[in-house]
Amino acid sequence: MNIEELIKTGSKILSENNIENPINVCRILLTKFMNKSKEYLIIHTEKIVDKDIEKKYVEGINKIAKGCPLQYIIHIQEFMKLNFYVNKSVLIPRQDTEILVEEVLNLMKKKPSSKVLDLCTGSGAIGISIAKYFPGAKVTLSDISNVALKIAEKNAINNNVNVEIIKSNLFKNLQDTKFDLIVSNPPYIETDVISTLDVQVQKEPIIALDGGKDGLDFYKKIIKEAYKHLNKNGILAFEIGYNQKEKVINLLEEAQVYNDIYSKKDLSGNDRIIVCKYR
Repeated sequence: MNIEELIKTGSKILSENNIENPINVCRILLTKFMNKSKEYLIIHTEKIVDKDIEKKYVEGINKIAKGCPLQYIIHIQEFMKLNFYVNKSVLIPRQDTEILVEEVLNLMKKKPSSKVLDLCTGSGAIGISIAKYFPGAKVTLSDISNVALKIAEKNAINNNVNVEIIKSNLFKNLQDTKFDLIVSNPPYIETDVISTLDVQVQKEPIIALDGGKDGLDFYKKIIKEAYKHLNKNGILAFEIGYNQKEKVINLLEEAQVYNDIYSKKDLSGNDRIIVCKYR
């Protein structure tokens, strides 16, 4: 088949399975397997595609139709204008999380050499982005998953940044370390809600999604311990679920060690991040 036929066939299959932007998904998949640009595909619609590439493409389309995220097939996700390797062992970085990183970068302008901890780092997208835009910062990436940390290390190398990588169950292996800023996008989906999410989201690692019965398990643990690892006036910044703003703020206020608490919304108008200081 030629390029036009493959895209037409693929987009039909994806449309029938309610996949958004099917033509664009097909083009991205084909550019990856052909190692060509989107512009090439648009100009050379009559180009016959090699059989082995066609086979990979069709297999990829069928996986996406069954709910596999495109990013897990092409192993790339753009975040903060950087490319990150992802596979089924890590959460796919999302545009909403850029709100968190942008706020942290803005706060760091006052101290670009800050010591930063990216807790529950996953692919490393948050911490690596911070290290890339503030090369003078000392950034530590931490996660409980060995596989996630290997991916984070790969992404640090690919993006040419120096970071420290530590395996830790939250703060367990960080007992003697203090930071100017702790940032985290922890698991925050309520356990019972996960089965109702979009099928593609359900393909992502449960360990990166499940925040317990009320979705607040990790916030409770982090808030309880974070101040012990913050320098005075150090900053704690979270991503939160759209309905968790008041609950997380209440947890921070109850701890009685944080002040200057504020939140910001994402581009869709949902509450997305909470930031505070250690008194």
